[in-house]
Amino acid sequence: MLLKRIVVIIGVICAAAAVNAQQTVINLGSPDGNILLNIIHRNNGSISYGVFYKNEIAVSPSALGMLLKSPVVSLTKFDMAGIDSSAVNETWKPVWGEAGSIQNNYKQLVVKLTDRSGSGIQLQIIFRVFNDGVGFRYSFPQQAKLNHFIVSDELTQFTMSGDHKTFWIPGDYDTNEFMYNTTKLSEVDASSSAMSQEIHAKTFFDKNAVQTPLMMKSGGGLYINIHEAALVNYPAMNLVVDKNGFALNAHLVPDAVGNKAYLQAPAVTPWRTIIVSDKATDILSSKLILNLNEPSKIKDVSWIKPQKMVGVWWEMHIGKSSWDYGATQSGSTIVAHGRHGATTANVKKYIDFAAKNGMDGVLVEGWNTGWEDWFGQWKEDVFDFVTPYPDFDVKELQRYAASKKVRLVMHHETSASVTNYERWMDTAYRFMKKFGYNTVKTGYVGRIIPRGEHHDGQWMIKHYERVMQKTASYKIMLDAHEPVRPTGLHRTYPNFLACEAARGNEFNAWSVGNPPEHETILAFTRLMGGPMDYTPGIFKIKLNQFDPNKKEQVHTTLCKQLALYVTMASPLQMAADLPENYEKHMDAFQFIKDVAVDWDDTKILQAEPGDYVITARKAKGKQSWFLGAMTDEKARDFSVPVDFLPAGRNYLATIYRDASTADWKDNPEAYVVEKFLVDSHTVLKLKLAPGGGAAISFTPASIIENKTIKKYN
Repeated sequence: MLLKRIVVIIGVICAAAAVNAQQTVINLGSPDGNILLNIIHRNNGSISYGVFYKNEIAVSPSALGMLLKSPVVSLTKFDMAGIDSSAVNETWKPVWGEAGSIQNNYKQLVVKLTDRSGSGIQLQIIFRVFNDGVGFRYSFPQQAKLNHFIVSDELTQFTMSGDHKTFWIPGDYDTNEFMYNTTKLSEVDASSSAMSQEIHAKTFFDKNAVQTPLMMKSGGGLYINIHEAALVNYPAMNLVVDKNGFALNAHLVPDAVGNKAYLQAPAVTPWRTIIVSDKATDILSSKLILNLNEPSKIKDVSWIKPQKMVGVWWEMHIGKSSWDYGATQSGSTIVAHGRHGATTANVKKYIDFAAKNGMDGVLVEGWNTGWEDWFGQWKEDVFDFVTPYPDFDVKELQRYAASKKVRLVMHHETSASVTNYERWMDTAYRFMKKFGYNTVKTGYVGRIIPRGEHHDGQWMIKHYERVMQKTASYKIMLDAHEPVRPTGLHRTYPNFLACEAARGNEFNAWSVGNPPEHETILAFTRLMGGPMDYTPGIFKIKLNQFDPNKKEQVHTTLCKQLALYVTMASPLQMAADLPENYEKHMDAFQFIKDVAVDWDDTKILQAEPGDYVITARKAKGKQSWFLGAMTDEKARDFSVPVDFLPAGRNYLATIYRDASTADWKDNPEAYVVEKFLVDSHTVLKLKLAPGGGAAISFTPASIIENKTIKKYN
């Protein structure tokens, strides 16, 4: 709901401008005055920008420009044709998310430029300065001198003021499923980590390249996050580090013939985003990326519902069952091997568990034919998305799930044969609607078809948006795996509930796994663009349940798995472990049953990238609050005020914490559940084990609880 909107258009500029013999400098401050944007137009025609936070350099003067291949033009020298200035202060309500309402408050400059080389091409650069950072994009208005054109390179720079501590994964055209590195900028070397053998489709291109969202911390204590917003009809941006001057140079993902983008005026690029603060908690609280996306294109959003699910999924990763039905014998006959997970009887067990414990849905992977011949084949026609295996009774499971008031969640693994999926989408979505499915999990494992295209190139960016649009037209919610990293498009397409786009929990099941710091870095990197389907909730931490020789394990304690439901918020949360593992710990599973997936308010209480995160959230439309605390490999003690609770009322706090002997490696499943009365004056003492966490639910205390439950001391 729009509460307040102020737009002021001024003919020249309301910001301060300084002119000398060499350059013109235009200054624009954030609404609160803490951030200052400098735009510099030099007499040689070049244009650059810089960003200050409380008089400290966040971004040193950095170049801007574009190279076009058709027509062949270098857009680096400009005449300034004019400047428009405006300001906006409004409040809007997301369909779902971390807050019931979001303030969108910024000052804007539109710098109008004309190419100085004589082409006559007009280019605009739009800058917005928020209290939490800066966003800018290139805009090609409709014009006589430019219609269809091809982008060869984007010359955007982000120049750092020093050799910052940096949390990074290698630049890549096809995957973001790497482990994070923590080094100085000068020490970035992606050549070794990019060779990870556990990732099937990857395209390494430069040892100095990193991906966004990129998190940095300066020696002076500034936290700087670089990403992009509203990635539409354009390739994703990587960054190449120039170690001599600490400049981060934009590198766009190319297509099969080396071009970056095909555009037609009027056209805009995604927003380039710089979030900056001297507090790590402010980085996690930022809504800048969401604010730079367009409002919802879906008018009727009543069918879009956040949800929790269980699924026939984890059992395949840990070796209990398989996705495929059997093996090919003579001719094309598939003979059952007896290990297929997506059987009617097995799915019914999950439906029963979901119904008994208040879960909304059951994800089923491996239900459809084709799994015998999909992995790594780079084939065009593997799946048709409508033909079940003979032991998966679609009609019976529809009936059974409906009788239990549980939804089945569809799985579409495309095998990265995207041309095939595009041909089948309408048929597949009609099949879903016919049999009662309203949510689909897509997958893009492998190298993309059309061959030569990449997961993060313009062709695929357009495909991901088409899937958002097409699923919305069928009133289907979407969870995408192996896609490009998100850039806030869930505001524009709120049926886009979540995606993977990072190294998920399943890597713990069959690889070296995710180190204990992994989730504390994800909060400051991948999650900046949107919610992740991380699949938390693993209770059986040692993964030798079905193979005594299996050495893999989850690199957290059980309580940290609970904390992830709060620290890594998503409107689509999975209780990922097997029902039988939950049934052994129903006291701990109670938190998963209780925790919300949609929120009215969020408080980032304490945080440091790579070390720890403590977050509290208020459930949508309720008085309940939930708190999650997680640490890296180090044990940590915290004092946590709960002054976010309403004053003058007792709350029942149910605390799920690491036992005193807990340790992610040696004793990960040791936990304690305690209940206390607390109020807004209470200060909790939390002790997190190495790789550990804590999860707390707060509910208004009843009359009986006020009399019988001990006050926290």
